[in-house]
Amino acid sequence: MKIVQFLASGFRPLLALGLLLTVFSAPAQAVGPAADTVRQLASVRQIELTDVEVAPQAVSTKGWLLVNQDVQQELNGAVRNLYNFKFDRADRQFRSLRRRYPEHPMAYFLLGLSTWWKILPTNMGTTQYDRTFYAYMDTAVVKAKALYDNDKHNYEACFFLSAAYAFDARLHAERHDWRKATVSSKRALEFLDKSREANDLSPEFLFGQGLFNYYAVWIGQEYPWLRPVLFFFPKGNRETGIQQLRTVGNTGFYTATEARFFLMRILGSEREHEETAALAVARRLVADFPDNSYFERNYAMLCFREGDWAACEQASESILRKINQGMPGYEGYCGRYATYFLGFLMQYRHHKSAEARDYYQRCIVFSELVANTSGGYYQGAAFNLAKLSEADADLPNTKRYFQMVVVGGDRTAPSYKEATAWLKGHKGL
Repeated sequence: MKIVQFLASGFRPLLALGLLLTVFSAPAQAVGPAADTVRQLASVRQIELTDVEVAPQAVSTKGWLLVNQDVQQELNGAVRNLYNFKFDRADRQFRSLRRRYPEHPMAYFLLGLSTWWKILPTNMGTTQYDRTFYAYMDTAVVKAKALYDNDKHNYEACFFLSAAYAFDARLHAERHDWRKATVSSKRALEFLDKSREANDLSPEFLFGQGLFNYYAVWIGQEYPWLRPVLFFFPKGNRETGIQQLRTVGNTGFYTATEARFFLMRILGSEREHEETAALAVARRLVADFPDNSYFERNYAMLCFREGDWAACEQASESILRKINQGMPGYEGYCGRYATYFLGFLMQYRHHKSAEARDYYQRCIVFSELVANTSGGYYQGAAFNLAKLSEADADLPNTKRYFQMVVVGGDRTAPSYKEATAWLKGHKGL
């Protein structure tokens, strides 16, 4: 799976993760703009992301909003509203901050982050917010650059420069604009290197290092063709990266939720196989932000994988209820998850074939609405509908659903092989 697809999730200060995303979105045989990206990145100077810290008393934090306790207290509700998808409330509070601190990058970055979370639940499919997102991040860069030019030891400015450039690179990479993604990524790495010197001042500065430490290791293992380029990247440490993300998740303010989100995805990945630990993180995220569709659908998925059927059913029903209510972020992608899980539970746990059939059919509709019909839940729903039809001796529908499994399906999946074999044995239908 491409790293861009794997990390399609909404992220708080991504710092220089955009640099990795730009390179590792390219196919193994990079050509054209993607190849140019790889070549340009080879010119990035090597940086060691050690745990070098500066003594807090050696740096003046006057005017820094990132470590201002009063600002944190004021924004606590706004940050919670953002992650709970109460965007209008959060944006009003961020605009209030902008009116009082018009020359500071924080408000612009937070407004951009709010816009990012509007894009994320669609699996980055919608482009209607792109211009607004870029405008906020560009403004955050301008404001932060002015602070940095005035004081080269303003690590808060470095933090926002790295974060804004990384987000900019992230979306440009999603849109396959490799050249712009490359430029922003290289700048993000430059300011990440500068901001790391302040990691003793706030856990927020540790977040980017945690991401780099983890992902730099496994990317080198899974993408050997990129090893020459990785020579110019910071050296990673998988265990250190996970521990740093845990630390930020427990002690951070602005980046805590992002750290937990990454932990959920990392621990639940095929590389780590720590689904129980991932589920614990997901359960906490859903408890804190019950109306975040991305958290809730991942929680339902982890419950499904771990066999926590009651929790999976409850979460899936909650998702469908919120879709019906038109709540922000609850749309076709969430519906695919929820209807498939409920169909499976109705079929195999409750033994209610009619209800199972209804949910599977709705899963197919949701999948078609978001143009995601190649394998996955679509293929699973069609396969189970075929099996239900076969059990009812409804051969025409059995054939129809098996044909849906085969068309565009994952050829390595057992369901594809069984569907193919059945269709070959019933050519006369």
